[in-house]
Amino acid sequence: MQTALADFIRDTAAGREAEAILRACVHCGFCNATCPTYQLTGDELDGPRGRIYLMKQVLEGGAPSAHTQLHLDRCLTCRSCEVTCPSGVKYGRLLDIGRGLVERRVRRSWWDRARRAALRAVVPYPRRFAALWKIARWLRPLLPAPLKPPESRPAPVSAWPAPRHARRMLALAGCVQAEIAPNIDAAAARVLDRLGISLIEPSMGGCCGALSHHTSGEAQALDLARRNIDAWWPALVAGAEAIVLTASGCGVHVKEYAHHLRDDPAYAAKARVVSARARDLCEILAAEDLTALAPAANLRVAFQSPCTLQHGQRLAGVVEGILSRLGFVLTPVADAHLCCGSAGSYSLLNPGWASDLRAAKLRALTAAGPAVIAGANIGCLMHLQRGAPVAVRHWIELVDAAGSSPL
Repeated sequence: MQTALADFIRDTAAGREAEAILRACVHCGFCNATCPTYQLTGDELDGPRGRIYLMKQVLEGGAPSAHTQLHLDRCLTCRSCEVTCPSGVKYGRLLDIGRGLVERRVRRSWWDRARRAALRAVVPYPRRFAALWKIARWLRPLLPAPLKPPESRPAPVSAWPAPRHARRMLALAGCVQAEIAPNIDAAAARVLDRLGISLIEPSMGGCCGALSHHTSGEAQALDLARRNIDAWWPALVAGAEAIVLTASGCGVHVKEYAHHLRDDPAYAAKARVVSARARDLCEILAAEDLTALAPAANLRVAFQSPCTLQHGQRLAGVVEGILSRLGFVLTPVADAHLCCGSAGSYSLLNPGWASDLRAAKLRALTAAGPAVIAGANIGCLMHLQRGAPVAVRHWIELVDAAGSSPL
């Protein structure tokens, strides 16, 4: 794609990156075929190719409008288009640049600013979130659908094994998962313990920063990344093998710390180490001998592969391979590449479209009659629980429970 960037950005790092991405695009439109929002509307501007044209106009000096911002906001950032693209266009990186430019030049409505500020003020801080989550449970009948907590209660929390192995890995303390589904990380620790690996959660860590990054809070996102790096660094220096992420949304963001902090002289080198050591939980198990784990007794499972796992981290099929090795029966899921509609804060900021995408995803997940739906990202799990006719659990909980108590 031919382009002529405006003077204000041409000779900047962001401009050079954006120009390289734009020049890779041959505007073939293959991306639209796998774009969830384009399939909802059929509007070219709600597909990757149309959004690329909108961003190109801004980068070439055109004045963005609320119309521009609306179509960029409607993107789920699922990156399905990146997997489909025959030219390797890094659409997600371009979207970060384009959204940032538009954010600085188009003033949002007071309501939109307030929603985003509220999310950034609460979600990344576990104590604040836990307090509001408890209130939300009490007020559930009175809340609008997008804010209702799922009716199901969290699974009982299994014991977190004390460190006892020479092999040690680090966990992300996270934000909402610790309150909504605390058993996920505990289950991961128990499974890894059976494989001879101790999982340790440093006390000073917290939210990965992804939500802030995607809701106009770039400075906050960078501060949260620095805090996690500081929390992990002593253990990494002492020989911890990896940083294990049990939420794929956090995983893709932590793996990109090196990019986000590339211009920070105090953290760039450390961020490169952290990104290189970051591993989704499925990457760890896929490389291990799993004979120490109990077989699954043919439990029928529909696996919902989050976009951040299959498109962002390019780990499609890895969890499915682990579950199959352990004896789970995977039921077929049509259009498994399509987003469920959660997409971090998307289900709160665009509840109508998120609900439509969830309904389609649940039809695909339940068509073959699974006993349980398994996922790999806390946001997707919460989103699907609101309408699922069967239990929705993190896949590591199923592995942990196999051969013991019924699910």
